[in-house]
Amino acid sequence: MTLRTRDKMVSVDELTDDAIAGTYRLFQRKAGHRFSVDDVATAWIAARAVPEAKRVLDLGTGITSVLSMLAWKLSAATFVGIEAQEQSFALAQRNVARNALDGRVTLLHGDIRDVATLDRALADGPFDLVSGTPPYAPPGTATPSPDSQRAHARVELRGGVEVYVAAMARTLAPGGLGVVCADARRPERIEKAAGEHGLFVHARRDVVPRAPRAALFTVWTLGRVEAPFVLEPPLVVRDADGVRTAEARSMRAFFDVPERDSA
Repeated sequence: MTLRTRDKMVSVDELTDDAIAGTYRLFQRKAGHRFSVDDVATAWIAARAVPEAKRVLDLGTGITSVLSMLAWKLSAATFVGIEAQEQSFALAQRNVARNALDGRVTLLHGDIRDVATLDRALADGPFDLVSGTPPYAPPGTATPSPDSQRAHARVELRGGVEVYVAAMARTLAPGGLGVVCADARRPERIEKAAGEHGLFVHARRDVVPRAPRAALFTVWTLGRVEAPFVLEPPLVVRDADGVRTAEARSMRAFFDVPERDSA
């Protein structure tokens, strides 16, 4: 079976082998869901938010894009990743093994809406840091891809940012932080969800893929304890000429990825 990408037909099983952080690499389906700037920005902000984290949970871990970047930077931490989509979970297992992370990473095949799955993740206690990169398109607002992996990565088939915030509220340690990205056009969704689940918004950073366009998504930092809200300046990935900005380059350099390999 083949699927059409932007310029050609490729096998649904064809994989690429890509740099993600330092010596860590990822297998990704060429015609499937692939890591992008939302993963990089979320991991970058999360790693700097709790650099001393010892226990980290990555919700909807996919192929372990965010988890792998965090594992590289937070070398003293152990990780749990939860993923429901079958193809992504299979690749997550391969990527954990290939990067010799078996001793630090536990993968759970399950749905983050399922309390029993979250309780399994909590077997060794709550988490200092919880990350997540949910899909942005509510059902009915976008046509799902015929490819299941791509469809679940884009459309909220198992819920959107509200589900992720609810899972963060259940799994965060008292002083822990959650870092999650969401559609920049609907900030009220995460603000409402945080309030409903007893979390406080600590910081917000909009991400602009290319100037002078509007922000595409926002990375939010949430916590159980109220703190002064920080509205950080927008992160612009590319300037008006399409050239990657110095700050965007610094994100990948933070994860020890050569510029030629940057997403």
